[in-house]
Amino acid sequence: MRRVTRNAIALMVLVLVGLLALGALPGLLKSGDPYYLTAEPVNASAVGDDRSAVNVTGLSERRFPYTTAALRNGTSDPYWKGPWGLKETFTHSPFDEVGALSGRNATAVTDDGVLVRDNGTFYRVAVRQRV
Repeated sequence: MRRVTRNAIALMVLVLVGLLALGALPGLLKSGDPYYLTAEPVNASAVGDDRSAVNVTGLSERRFPYTTAALRNGTSDPYWKGPWGLKETFTHSPFDEVGALSGRNATAVTDDGVLVRDNGTFYRVAVRQRV
């Protein structure tokens, strides 16, 4: 094998290993206190009408794992931010889910979370550091 070919193959393998590491490594990074997505039941009279809440009935568990876990258990699994902002670029976070829910209905956004409706029950979904 020629030296140039061997170097090119070695470079491609190195780049491939680096890309794989970037995909797996950020999920392992942890720093600071964990963040949780919480879902607190809200009195329906405090919400107003149904249009002021995001309808999340039938929400995809694959696309919204933190939200569905919070609606089911009251809180989601912990999420740690990584150092230097690297992790947020490569991984899915509860912040992403709150942003997506906010984008579905801007009137559902409050100072302390997003109002959602799941099977007729209203919840306030928010990211918190303490459960």
